[in-house]
Amino acid sequence: MNFSELLQLSNNKRILIVDDSPDNLFLVQTILAEEGYEMSLATDGVAALEIVEETLPDLVLLDVMMPNMDGFEVTKRIRENPKLPFIPILLITAYDQPSAVKGLDMGADDFIRKPVEVEELLARVRSLLRLKQSVDERDQIARQREDFVSRLTHDLRTPLVAADRMLDLLLQGALGELSPGMSEAMVTMARSNRNLLAMVNTLLEVYRYEAGRKTLNFSNVDLKEVIEEVVQELSPLATEKGLSLTYQLEENISNKVVGDRLELHRVVTNLLGNAIKFTDKGSVTVCLSNTCNDEQSEAHWVTMKVQDTGPGISPEDQQNLFKRFRQGSHKRSGSGLGLHLSRTIVDAHQGTIDVRSELKQGSVFTINLPVYK
Repeated sequence: MNFSELLQLSNNKRILIVDDSPDNLFLVQTILAEEGYEMSLATDGVAALEIVEETLPDLVLLDVMMPNMDGFEVTKRIRENPKLPFIPILLITAYDQPSAVKGLDMGADDFIRKPVEVEELLARVRSLLRLKQSVDERDQIARQREDFVSRLTHDLRTPLVAADRMLDLLLQGALGELSPGMSEAMVTMARSNRNLLAMVNTLLEVYRYEAGRKTLNFSNVDLKEVIEEVVQELSPLATEKGLSLTYQLEENISNKVVGDRLELHRVVTNLLGNAIKFTDKGSVTVCLSNTCNDEQSEAHWVTMKVQDTGPGISPEDQQNLFKRFRQGSHKRSGSGLGLHLSRTIVDAHQGTIDVRSELKQGSVFTINLPVYK
């Protein structure tokens, strides 16, 4: 690394040095001062945590053995604080290997033994500052991407909604009677526009979850009612394809869950809609039941299964089924967002979702949600 690179790495880099020994503080401060780093000093763990929260240093040099609160506890508290960005921690220890291992397990990024050697200390500091810079750049790119997609989807929704309403007016004859050919073309355009709008809405929801901007409104939800609503809404699609859409309910089940009703409705709609979309003949069946664990007689899961007689899903596709933007090999596979969003929603409800399928044998999607007690 040449001088200009060293200078760039040290410019405006804030380092917190924590040690209960004034002599050790002075030594490390003197070594780092020659490299042009900005420094803060603390003589105990409590003061160190306060400085970390107030100044957000780029690196913490932390003595392991200190009174009242040792370096292990300081490391643990920094790592457990969700409000803090990633801050590299370099432990300084006079003890043996188990001490260093414990520190790394607590969340430290590196360690150095006393007595500190100048070149080794500087090398480890530079290495951790490069790590910090890389993580910050990655996080910034991720935030910019999320903001870009969020803004893009918001901007896309406006003209799509407007086009949807205009096409509906045209189909209703608001601007004059349409010829049969024109009417057929308008129907196709309206369907394509709705599909695109649905994809944009799904994309927006995915990024809301991933950016931590999604707020769920939890309440007591009757899953049976949600399923019945979706079955009624999608029955015309099944009838149009000549499919049998049936709903089976186990007797005396506990079907109440704590969740966001709108989001659970979205999950059920996605699973049933996919089953109808990919099944050309036969049936789609929805089952609602309870699952008990081995130690209790009372039900603790509400289990919903969506079974179809479609073409099935290959083992290769099953591995990527719930990943974002990972489309299946079926010719009618969508954007690869619906099942990813469904899993995200189920995870947010402390539930599970999985699939069991064989080619030409259909598929069964199973959702388990905790029973409300």
